[in-house]
Amino acid sequence: MTLTHIPGEQRHHWWNEWLDSKQSFPATGNYDLAANAHGLLMVHNEDTVFPGEGFDSHEHRNMEILTWVLEGTLAHTDSEGNSGLIRPGLIQRMSAGTGIRHTERNASSLTSRDKLRVVQMWIPPDADGRVPSYDELDVRGELASGELVCVASGMPSRSGIHIGNRFAALHVARLRPGQSITVPDAPFGHVFVADGSAMFEDIGDLAQGDAVRLTSTGGHRVTASTASEIMIWEMHATFA
Repeated sequence: MTLTHIPGEQRHHWWNEWLDSKQSFPATGNYDLAANAHGLLMVHNEDTVFPGEGFDSHEHRNMEILTWVLEGTLAHTDSEGNSGLIRPGLIQRMSAGTGIRHTERNASSLTSRDKLRVVQMWIPPDADGRVPSYDELDVRGELASGELVCVASGMPSRSGIHIGNRFAALHVARLRPGQSITVPDAPFGHVFVADGSAMFEDIGDLAQGDAVRLTSTGGHRVTASTASEIMIWEMHATFA
Protein backbone atom coordinates (compact mmCIF):
# COMPACT_ATOMS: atom_id res chain seq x y z
CA MET A 1 0.00 0.00 0.00
CA THR A 2 1.48 3.36 -1.01
CA LEU A 3 0.47 7.01 -1.00
CA THR A 4 2.57 9.44 -3.03
CA HIS A 5 2.01 13.19 -2.86
CA ILE A 6 2.90 14.98 -6.12
CA PRO A 7 3.01 18.77 -5.58
CA GLY A 8 1.60 20.72 -8.49
CA GLU A 9 4.86 22.55 -9.12
CA GLN A 10 6.59 19.20 -9.75
CA ARG A 11 4.45 18.45 -12.79
CA HIS A 12 6.06 18.47 -16.23
CA HIS A 13 5.57 21.99 -17.64
CA TRP A 14 5.35 22.71 -21.36
CA TRP A 15 4.22 25.89 -23.06
CA ASN A 16 4.24 27.78 -26.34
CA GLU A 17 2.74 31.05 -27.60
CA TRP A 18 -0.87 30.05 -26.80
CA LEU A 19 -0.77 26.96 -24.54
CA ASP A 20 0.35 26.50 -20.93
CA SER A 21 0.33 22.76 -20.16
CA LYS A 22 0.96 21.32 -16.69
CA GLN A 23 1.26 17.56 -17.04
CA SER A 24 0.94 15.02 -14.23
CA PHE A 25 2.63 12.54 -16.61
CA PRO A 26 5.03 13.88 -19.27
CA ALA A 27 3.04 13.96 -22.51
CA THR A 28 4.61 16.56 -24.80
CA GLY A 29 7.76 15.29 -26.48
CA ASN A 30 9.33 11.89 -26.99
CA TYR A 31 7.94 10.11 -23.91
CA ASP A 32 6.77 6.54 -23.37
CA LEU A 33 3.24 7.25 -22.12
CA ALA A 34 2.59 3.66 -21.02
CA ALA A 35 5.86 3.47 -19.06
CA ASN A 36 5.05 6.66 -17.15
CA ALA A 37 1.41 5.78 -16.45
CA HIS A 38 -0.11 5.11 -13.04
CA GLY A 39 -2.53 2.24 -13.33
CA LEU A 40 -4.34 3.01 -16.58
CA LEU A 41 -3.92 6.78 -16.45
CA MET A 42 -1.31 7.84 -19.00
CA VAL A 43 -2.15 11.50 -19.68
CA HIS A 44 -3.51 14.00 -17.16
CA ASN A 45 -2.90 17.53 -18.41
CA GLU A 46 -4.15 20.79 -16.94
CA ASP A 47 -4.06 23.03 -20.02
CA THR A 48 -4.66 26.76 -20.27
CA VAL A 49 -5.49 27.79 -23.84
CA PHE A 50 -5.40 31.44 -24.82
CA PRO A 51 -8.45 33.11 -26.45
CA GLY A 52 -9.02 32.25 -30.09
CA GLU A 53 -6.35 29.52 -30.03
CA GLY A 54 -6.31 25.74 -29.87
CA PHE A 55 -5.34 22.46 -31.48
CA ASP A 56 -5.89 22.12 -35.22
CA SER A 57 -7.11 18.83 -36.69
CA HIS A 58 -5.07 15.86 -35.47
CA GLU A 59 -5.62 12.11 -35.15
CA HIS A 60 -5.90 9.65 -32.27
CA ARG A 61 -6.26 5.87 -32.31
CA ASN A 62 -7.22 3.32 -29.65
CA MET A 63 -7.51 5.78 -26.79
CA GLU A 64 -10.29 6.85 -24.41
CA ILE A 65 -10.01 10.65 -24.08
CA LEU A 66 -11.91 12.51 -21.38
CA THR A 67 -12.11 16.29 -21.21
CA TRP A 68 -13.24 18.30 -18.18
CA VAL A 69 -13.45 22.10 -18.41
CA LEU A 70 -12.61 24.16 -15.30
CA GLU A 71 -12.93 27.66 -16.83
CA GLY A 72 -14.16 28.96 -20.16
CA THR A 73 -15.64 27.08 -23.13
CA LEU A 74 -14.03 24.48 -25.38
CA ALA A 75 -15.20 24.12 -29.00
CA HIS A 76 -14.95 20.56 -30.37
CA THR A 77 -15.35 19.19 -33.90
CA ASP A 78 -14.34 15.78 -35.24
CA SER A 79 -14.21 13.65 -38.38
CA GLU A 80 -17.28 11.66 -37.29
CA GLY A 81 -19.46 14.76 -37.61
CA ASN A 82 -19.67 15.58 -33.90
CA SER A 83 -19.39 19.13 -32.61
CA GLY A 84 -20.08 20.78 -29.31
CA LEU A 85 -19.31 23.49 -26.79
CA ILE A 86 -17.97 22.02 -23.55
CA ARG A 87 -18.37 24.12 -20.40
CA PRO A 88 -17.77 23.45 -16.69
CA GLY A 89 -19.97 20.62 -15.45
CA LEU A 90 -20.12 18.85 -18.82
CA ILE A 91 -17.96 15.73 -19.20
CA GLN A 92 -16.81 14.90 -22.74
CA ARG A 93 -15.70 11.45 -23.89
CA MET A 94 -14.10 10.65 -27.23
CA SER A 95 -13.30 7.01 -27.99
CA ALA A 96 -10.72 7.14 -30.78
CA GLY A 97 -11.02 3.47 -31.74
CA THR A 98 -9.78 2.74 -35.28
CA GLY A 99 -9.05 6.44 -35.79
CA ILE A 100 -10.65 9.85 -35.36
CA ARG A 101 -9.51 13.36 -36.20
CA HIS A 102 -10.63 16.32 -34.10
CA THR A 103 -10.03 19.97 -33.28
CA GLU A 104 -10.13 21.56 -29.83
CA ARG A 105 -10.16 25.33 -29.46
CA ASN A 106 -10.89 28.05 -26.95
CA ALA A 107 -14.35 29.17 -28.06
CA SER A 108 -13.66 32.67 -26.73
CA SER A 109 -12.77 35.35 -29.27
CA LEU A 110 -9.58 37.33 -29.00
CA THR A 111 -11.57 40.41 -27.99
CA SER A 112 -13.23 38.78 -24.95
CA ARG A 113 -9.91 37.48 -23.56
CA ASP A 114 -11.59 34.59 -21.70
CA LYS A 115 -9.08 31.85 -21.05
CA LEU A 116 -9.87 28.16 -21.34
CA ARG A 117 -8.61 25.94 -18.53
CA VAL A 118 -9.24 22.27 -19.05
CA VAL A 119 -8.14 18.88 -17.72
CA GLN A 120 -7.64 16.27 -20.42
CA MET A 121 -7.12 12.62 -19.48
CA TRP A 122 -6.23 9.55 -21.54
CA ILE A 123 -6.63 5.88 -20.67
CA PRO A 124 -6.38 2.92 -23.07
CA PRO A 125 -9.48 0.98 -24.09
CA ASP A 126 -9.77 -2.61 -22.87
CA ALA A 127 -9.94 -3.73 -26.53
CA ASP A 128 -8.45 -2.13 -29.63
CA GLY A 129 -10.11 -1.64 -33.00
CA ARG A 130 -13.50 -0.36 -31.91
CA VAL A 131 -15.63 2.02 -33.96
CA PRO A 132 -14.87 5.65 -32.95
CA SER A 133 -17.56 7.32 -30.83
CA TYR A 134 -18.29 10.51 -28.94
CA ASP A 135 -20.53 11.54 -26.07
CA GLU A 136 -21.22 14.35 -23.58
CA LEU A 137 -23.00 14.34 -20.21
CA ASP A 138 -24.15 17.27 -18.08
CA VAL A 139 -23.50 16.46 -14.40
CA ARG A 140 -23.98 19.90 -12.84
CA GLY A 141 -27.09 18.82 -10.97
CA GLU A 142 -25.37 15.82 -9.40
CA LEU A 143 -22.29 17.87 -8.43
CA ALA A 144 -24.45 20.38 -6.54
CA SER A 145 -24.96 17.74 -3.85
CA GLY A 146 -21.36 18.06 -2.65
CA GLU A 147 -20.96 14.29 -2.91
CA LEU A 148 -18.44 12.29 -4.93
CA VAL A 149 -20.09 11.78 -8.34
CA CYS A 150 -19.05 9.12 -10.84
CA VAL A 151 -18.98 11.12 -14.08
CA ALA A 152 -17.44 8.49 -16.39
CA SER A 153 -17.02 4.73 -16.14
CA GLY A 154 -16.70 1.47 -18.01
CA MET A 155 -17.45 -0.48 -14.83
CA PRO A 156 -20.92 -2.09 -14.78
CA SER A 157 -21.52 -1.00 -11.19
CA ARG A 158 -20.84 2.70 -11.83
CA SER A 159 -22.87 5.53 -13.36
CA GLY A 160 -21.71 8.36 -15.62
CA ILE A 161 -20.79 8.62 -19.26
CA HIS A 162 -19.63 5.29 -20.72
CA ILE A 163 -15.93 4.75 -21.44
CA GLY A 164 -14.42 1.78 -23.24
CA ASN A 165 -12.50 0.33 -20.33
CA ARG A 166 -14.33 -1.84 -17.80
CA PHE A 167 -11.59 -1.38 -15.21
CA ALA A 168 -11.76 2.39 -14.71
CA ALA A 169 -14.02 5.16 -13.38
CA LEU A 170 -13.62 8.92 -12.98
CA HIS A 171 -15.22 10.68 -10.00
CA VAL A 172 -15.60 14.43 -9.32
CA ALA A 173 -16.71 16.37 -6.24
CA ARG A 174 -17.39 20.06 -5.74
CA LEU A 175 -16.96 20.73 -2.04
CA ARG A 176 -17.68 23.62 0.27
CA PRO A 177 -15.17 24.31 3.06
CA GLY A 178 -15.35 21.52 5.64
CA GLN A 179 -17.10 18.99 3.39
CA SER A 180 -15.44 15.59 2.98
CA ILE A 181 -15.39 12.70 0.54
CA THR A 182 -13.85 9.22 0.73
CA VAL A 183 -11.38 7.94 -1.87
CA PRO A 184 -12.62 4.66 -3.44
CA ASP A 185 -10.60 1.58 -2.56
CA ALA A 186 -8.82 0.26 -5.68
CA PRO A 187 -5.53 -1.22 -6.88
CA PHE A 188 -4.70 2.19 -8.39
CA GLY A 189 -6.03 5.65 -7.61
CA HIS A 190 -5.23 9.21 -8.66
CA VAL A 191 -6.61 12.16 -6.68
CA PHE A 192 -6.21 15.64 -8.20
CA VAL A 193 -7.08 19.03 -6.70
CA ALA A 194 -8.47 20.82 -9.74
CA ASP A 195 -9.43 23.93 -7.77
CA GLY A 196 -9.14 25.12 -4.19
CA SER A 197 -7.30 23.33 -1.39
CA ALA A 198 -7.93 20.31 0.81
CA MET A 199 -6.65 18.12 3.61
CA PHE A 200 -5.85 14.53 2.64
CA GLU A 201 -5.90 11.99 5.47
CA ASP A 202 -2.38 10.65 6.19
CA ILE A 203 -0.82 13.17 3.76
CA GLY A 204 -1.80 16.65 4.95
CA ASP A 205 -2.51 19.84 3.04
CA LEU A 206 -3.03 19.77 -0.73
CA ALA A 207 -3.00 22.90 -2.90
CA GLN A 208 -4.48 23.48 -6.35
CA GLY A 209 -2.63 21.30 -8.85
CA ASP A 210 -1.46 18.77 -6.25
CA ALA A 211 -2.12 15.07 -6.74
CA VAL A 212 -1.95 11.91 -4.65
CA ARG A 213 -1.26 8.56 -6.31
CA LEU A 214 -2.52 5.52 -4.45
CA THR A 215 -1.58 1.87 -4.88
CA SER A 216 -3.55 -0.96 -3.24
CA THR A 217 -5.39 1.31 -0.85
CA GLY A 218 -8.32 3.68 -0.41
CA GLY A 219 -10.83 4.83 2.19
CA HIS A 220 -8.91 8.03 2.93
CA ARG A 221 -10.87 11.17 3.75
CA VAL A 222 -10.37 14.31 1.68
CA THR A 223 -11.72 17.43 3.38
CA ALA A 224 -12.03 20.78 1.61
CA SER A 225 -10.10 23.62 3.25
CA THR A 226 -11.58 26.11 0.78
CA ALA A 227 -14.23 25.72 -1.92
CA SER A 228 -12.69 22.91 -3.95
CA GLU A 229 -13.08 20.65 -6.96
CA ILE A 230 -11.57 17.19 -6.56
CA MET A 231 -11.09 14.63 -9.35
CA ILE A 232 -10.45 10.95 -8.57
CA TRP A 233 -9.56 8.09 -10.90
CA GLU A 234 -10.46 4.62 -9.61
CA MET A 235 -8.59 1.93 -11.57
CA HIS A 236 -8.67 -1.85 -11.26
CA ALA A 237 -6.03 -2.72 -13.85
CA THR A 238 -2.67 -1.50 -15.18
CA PHE A 239 -0.55 -1.81 -18.32
CA ALA A 240 1.70 -4.45 -16.75
